[in-house]
Amino acid sequence: MAPPTPLLAVRGSEGLYMVNGPPSFTESTAFQRDSGKNCKAVAFSKDGSLFAWCNGEKVNIVNVTSAELLCSFDLPKAVCLEFSPKNNVLATWQAYTTAKDGTAGVPNLQLHDVKTGKCLKSFIQKKMQNWCPCWADDESICARNVNNEVHFFENNNFNTITNKLHLQKVNDFVLSPGAQPTKVAVYVPGSKGAPSFVRLYQYPNFNGPQSALANKSFFKADKVTMLWNKKATAVLVIASTEVDKTGASYYGEQTLHYIATNGESAVVQLPKNGPIYDVVWNPNSVEFCAVYGFMPAKATVFNLKCDPVFDFGTGPRNAAYYSPHGHILVLAGFGNLRGQMEVWDVKNYKLISKPVASDSTYFAWCPDGEHIVTATCAPRLRVSNGYKIWHYTGSLLHSYEVPSNEEMWQVFWQPFLDGVFPAKAVKYQAVPSELPSAEPKPAQAYRPPALRNKPVTSSKLHEDEPPQNMKPPGSSDKPLSKTALKNQRKHEAKKAAKQEAKADANQEPAQSSASQNAPRSTVPAVTSGDPEVDKKIKNLKKKLKAIEQLKEQAAAGKQLEKNQLEKIQKETALLQELEDLELGV
Repeated sequence: MAPPTPLLAVRGSEGLYMVNGPPSFTESTAFQRDSGKNCKAVAFSKDGSLFAWCNGEKVNIVNVTSAELLCSFDLPKAVCLEFSPKNNVLATWQAYTTAKDGTAGVPNLQLHDVKTGKCLKSFIQKKMQNWCPCWADDESICARNVNNEVHFFENNNFNTITNKLHLQKVNDFVLSPGAQPTKVAVYVPGSKGAPSFVRLYQYPNFNGPQSALANKSFFKADKVTMLWNKKATAVLVIASTEVDKTGASYYGEQTLHYIATNGESAVVQLPKNGPIYDVVWNPNSVEFCAVYGFMPAKATVFNLKCDPVFDFGTGPRNAAYYSPHGHILVLAGFGNLRGQMEVWDVKNYKLISKPVASDSTYFAWCPDGEHIVTATCAPRLRVSNGYKIWHYTGSLLHSYEVPSNEEMWQVFWQPFLDGVFPAKAVKYQAVPSELPSAEPKPAQAYRPPALRNKPVTSSKLHEDEPPQNMKPPGSSDKPLSKTALKNQRKHEAKKAAKQEAKADANQEPAQSSASQNAPRSTVPAVTSGDPEVDKKIKNLKKKLKAIEQLKEQAAAGKQLEKNQLEKIQKETALLQELEDLELGV
């Protein structure tokens, strides 16, 4: 049976409607267009079979395939909607209001049974941030944060709190994806000189810090983002401060931490200073990509030991997106960047294409793992609103721009469960398209009249770093046991010591024979005649010797500091400089 065609939902001043995905791109007849201009909230269920929206009068739920209206709720002010993972509950939220006399307002977070339409429970939820309760994937557990506690409900029975996780000030929590047992990542901000911390627990073992699976504490954190991998074996924590006290960055300061459910934790060492723009897990759960550093930003893939696997070099980028099957990675520069994208084959680390989607405010992979949508939406940009659908090989397949007096607010794909679309082999040849390439013409730099007839000299502010494979040759992807790792380090240290002894032994006879043959009044073999150049050569050789010593220490298993790692990375540049100077001699 052929896989289904994903739908693209579009919400804007033209109303709410759905478009058939590739290859037809026609408006779907299954969903009747809602032409009202007051559509504030929309949501697909996790499997894409149900669709809910609020049109300013009611919240409606329809079956996407049959277009049958399942139920309607009289909630004209709803601004947030969310389905539970198994489609049993629809959560709705509207702004909390108090009465004029100051008495408490009515509960504004409501949980409805999708099948019967009955309201299961209402809560007061004042803040829009983290408004929605979190469910485990099988809906056996539901949790919400209430007054620094996490309350747990079981089997969608919201009248009884079956468990509580109480810490001094729980600011945020995230449930793990996947099958039972469910794990919980909890963030507690620091106060009065104490550090902030993230702890991992396995439900329902919440008896103090000893029952935690893992714990990671850190300073410099006003807020954190916690990201579980798909297999629920590890969490990445992006800790950020609002203000960078060193004054180096307008965006505050960020650090990246790794915490595994087996108790291991580490700070991910990022070789370039600056903000962390984006961090994403590969769906295979064994590696992640970080985009970081002052512009032009670096992007690096790390493994579960937090060692760099592949460095994509530098470029104008601030976001990373793995395809649903994890076989393709897109690095992109949106927002205040020009919309350049780099599409990479993750297995072979080869560049597939470099399309440009100018002025894009939104990017999403189609569930089929082959197509991409980019969009320009209001209120981020109020002109040239529209969307484009691409094939990852760089071909623009469909483009739609709304009329100049209209706005587009949101576009998003109909989701599907894993396994509906099979993974396909990566293509490098651009697929055929009827639309012309969307690449904008490069703007010419202004040249004053006096220079217009003279040859152009390149004047880059910085040199772009090329991509490089960071994986040592012959290394396997399988994680080594602690004993194997220890033996490997010993073996490498012995090997390095042997090579050093051999080099010394070869050097000694050569030096002695040279001293015997040379006349007494010898001068250094190679000099440039310029003392400044000789001094530079001497300094470069000294630096390279220090780098060799650092490499030997790393091979022997010693943990190097960040500045020492930066020194090692400069080796190629120093060798090139030395070669240039010696050639000049």
